[in-house]
Amino acid sequence: MCGFLVFVSADGAAGEVATDELAAALDLLRHRGPDETTLHVEGGAAFGFQRLAIVDVAHGRQPVTWGAWTVVFNGEVYNFLQLRAELIRDHAAVFATEGEAEVLAAAFHHWGPSAVRRLRGMFAIVALDRASGTVHAFRDPFGIKPLYHLSTSEGLYLASEKKALLPFAGTATRVDTAALSHYLTLQYVPEPATLHPSVRRLAAGHALTSTAGNTEVSAYFRHALQPSARPAQDAIAAVRDALRDSVHAHLQSEVPLGAFLSSGIDSTAVVALARERHPGIRTYTVGFDDERYSEIEAAAETAAALGVDLTATLVHDADVIAALPRIVWHLDDPVADPAIVPLWFLARTAARDVTVVLSGEGADELFAGYEIYREPAALAGVAALPAALRRGLRAVSAVMPEGVRGKSFLERATTPIDERYYGNARIFGTAEKARLMRGPADPHTTVTAPLYAAAAALDDVATMQYVDLHTWLPGDILTKADRMSMAHSLELRVPFLDRAVYAAAASLPTSLKLARTTKFALREAMRGIVPDAVVDRRKLGFPTPTRVWLRGEIGAWAGDVFATAGVDHLLDVGHVQRLLTAHRRGDADHSRKIWTVLMFCLWYGISANPGSLRGVAPGYAERR
Repeated sequence: MCGFLVFVSADGAAGEVATDELAAALDLLRHRGPDETTLHVEGGAAFGFQRLAIVDVAHGRQPVTWGAWTVVFNGEVYNFLQLRAELIRDHAAVFATEGEAEVLAAAFHHWGPSAVRRLRGMFAIVALDRASGTVHAFRDPFGIKPLYHLSTSEGLYLASEKKALLPFAGTATRVDTAALSHYLTLQYVPEPATLHPSVRRLAAGHALTSTAGNTEVSAYFRHALQPSARPAQDAIAAVRDALRDSVHAHLQSEVPLGAFLSSGIDSTAVVALARERHPGIRTYTVGFDDERYSEIEAAAETAAALGVDLTATLVHDADVIAALPRIVWHLDDPVADPAIVPLWFLARTAARDVTVVLSGEGADELFAGYEIYREPAALAGVAALPAALRRGLRAVSAVMPEGVRGKSFLERATTPIDERYYGNARIFGTAEKARLMRGPADPHTTVTAPLYAAAAALDDVATMQYVDLHTWLPGDILTKADRMSMAHSLELRVPFLDRAVYAAAASLPTSLKLARTTKFALREAMRGIVPDAVVDRRKLGFPTPTRVWLRGEIGAWAGDVFATAGVDHLLDVGHVQRLLTAHRRGDADHSRKIWTVLMFCLWYGISANPGSLRGVAPGYAERR
């Protein structure tokens, strides 16, 4: 686990490398790897590395060179010992370390870029083939680990976080308004965009190849949800076997390891399977002063049933104001998922005891855990009506007053799925974005249309999962998981996002995803392994009291941020202030919209308008 910064000169081996500037930028990633700093410069290329030592603690330094290949990577490769054995057997490879990076370098040397298809794990990799002068970069199939890139006249820069590239972006730091438009709807910036148009993310499951300044990006992995016709019990057993094997593989570590534990099936399944090999595993949960939004009691009951120790963290309102600017700095681009707040404090607490944690991210996307996945069944009656009748019902819904019972149902039931569904978060609609944004607003379909085209053969539930696997999962869920854990030098591992678990989930028919409840196959697979009360409990997912916060001290503070961030040329701040006033009076619940704009304003004040928040953001002043 680490943070890296790589530069390859456009002039090849004869190119100059600005080592002082690179060292300063690399220092911005120190939180990702405080154990060791390396800046290796050779022949027009520089490899900067901040190491968090977890595997082969004594010798696992990076970068690593094997033949003509020099490699740095961030993440974990859980089958590296098998690959190592194969390289020894087939190529008589002789290794000097016990770490993963050397295995990767040897793999690329002997197998070429296609070696990435053999990897089981989470990773962002940069590999330079000096024989051809080609840079190769890869990101794992789900997007667990981040990878950013920037091309300039000097050369190609690649890094684990965007903040390390911005010093080299020059004046190209204006806000990408199309990306902002998507953020205001989705609550995250969809890949491969960032809010800085010159910096891009390598999308999940993609490879970047760059030779002599010519850079190409292509997919090496594509999601394939293909239900099989095998008996239900066989399918459920396959889920159980794959998840058990994955959790056990994710336990390899030379440093202390723990797990996050909420009240739900996902994290409980991970902990229950982990304790089979690691019975003393420590677990961590989080809650709030307002017990309506706290999972601590339920998590404590689960921990007691499993026989594991639990450490609980309680988040107070004042903590949020101090932490939010620091959270946003670590994010690089705003993510308006309120669950990011408890995750920050959860990671901070865990990092005091352990260096690695297991967590349950990815289960909802693979096994259909979101309640909205049940919508196609709820709308099926209307969807089956003749087209003329559906158009009539659509016209009726258009004239119904806002708030009238049934209006939303008719609107959604008469709207095609490719227009209706674009993820779990739907913050600002097209009409309201037109009022909010100073410039044009991009429709969400520019992001989702290619995905719907690719998913044309799937049923509606699988289609929704397919969209989420490409958007919501890497853009929101995994971004916040990586940044909030690494902000505290904590490696977060996600056993659900394993290729064997994915294969078992991808072959499930909808009838085994959504039967009596969501995630039916997963729940049945875990029955007898986790307590029945957890198997049958509905999803909560670290609920956050955003609505309550914004009617109190945090709401008053948000108004000050809106007034000082300097975003008036991008957004109608007066419109946002009116939403905030109405919310604080109790006239309406605008919490998600206000929170989304608040996170953007914090981001803008930190990233694009430094100094504007000094008087209202003590956390930012402290961090910088």
